Amino acid sequence: MAPTRRWPVISALGVVQILNWGSSFYLLAVLAGPVASDTGWPLAWIVGGLSGGLLVAGSISPRVGALIGKRGGRPVLAAAAGILALGLTVIGLAPNLPVFLAGWLVIGVGMGAGLYDPAFATLGRLYGSEARPAITMLTLWGGFASTVTWPLSAFLVEQVSWRWTCLAYAGLHLAVTLPLVLTLIPSVPDGTDDRSGSPDAIAPLDAREPRAFLLMAGVLTLGGTVMALVSVHLIALLQSRGVSLASAVSYGAMIGPAQVGARIVEMAGKGRHHPLWTLTVAMVLVAAGIAMLAAGLPMVALALILYGAGNGIYSIARGTVPLALFGAARYAPLVGRLARPGLIAQAAAPLVGAFVLTHGGADAAFALLAVLSLANVGLALALWQAR
Repeated sequence: MAPTRRWPVISALGVVQILNWGSSFYLLAVLAGPVASDTGWPLAWIVGGLSGGLLVAGSISPRVGALIGKRGGRPVLAAAAGILALGLTVIGLAPNLPVFLAGWLVIGVGMGAGLYDPAFATLGRLYGSEARPAITMLTLWGGFASTVTWPLSAFLVEQVSWRWTCLAYAGLHLAVTLPLVLTLIPSVPDGTDDRSGSPDAIAPLDAREPRAFLLMAGVLTLGGTVMALVSVHLIALLQSRGVSLASAVSYGAMIGPAQVGARIVEMAGKGRHHPLWTLTVAMVLVAAGIAMLAAGLPMVALALILYGAGNGIYSIARGTVPLALFGAARYAPLVGRLARPGLIAQAAAPLVGAFVLTHGGADAAFALLAVLSLANVGLALALWQAR
């Protein structure tokens, strides 16, 4: 496909990613409180629904990658739209907590088939070794997911309740996401890939590659853990250092623009450097920001800008580094296999963070974040030798 014809595909996937992330991963950031107030269900169980969904997403990610490698991303992303709509309908109509949690397990299937990794795999399947610019552009779209959907969710909750908010998102998937996928995401021509549907069969590693694969999986696992810990516990951690709630929220709001700004800088580079540079810089920026927070330096804004910038280009690196390391032919199934540990880590991280905060306090939580982020710098550097 000619580069000029990539814009409709990337734009469609960008809108899909905004709605997919906003109606799943980012949904409870706005809805958890209203759900608890309306139903009386324990907040920990409500938020635990997302953890359950992420565990499901991680468990199916290798199979999703295999399917995209065999059939392309269009049918998988279309299925994700329908499954997310179903899950959102279930939780919107849930008469009790078990049904609510079951709805999140359904949403987990939709997340596993519809978030970044399947979208990256779709672009890799369409464009092969030339997919890097498309992946970079897609993350720029994805950076606006919370910016768009958090205000939308808050508005809908205020106007029509949390239940109708879930049903509204379900309707958006059927009215917007699904048609975009079916009309603008190209099908993979028949006969272009006759490999088996087994994740292990279609993505073999040669004798030199397992070390690089394990290192990349380690990067994604630690990266997912740090991101989830910061996303869930940042406000509480800042308040423990004497920052007021209003100031903590204002500081946290700096992360999103920093992510988008860093992605624009990366996009301006037009792929002149190896993706491992992007990954290494990302891990260094994240570690620097976390270390500043852990040390209690009076530069919270700068620390979170550094963290946000690193996290922003990390999203690009997680899609482009596997493409550079393992090639286009096996990209989709390998992305699916690599996604599993990161998703499972994101599911477990909030619970781990809550335990550390409860038993060790904020200093212990900051220390954990610092250790994890510094270890990821080491893994990124080790990938240079293993590539």
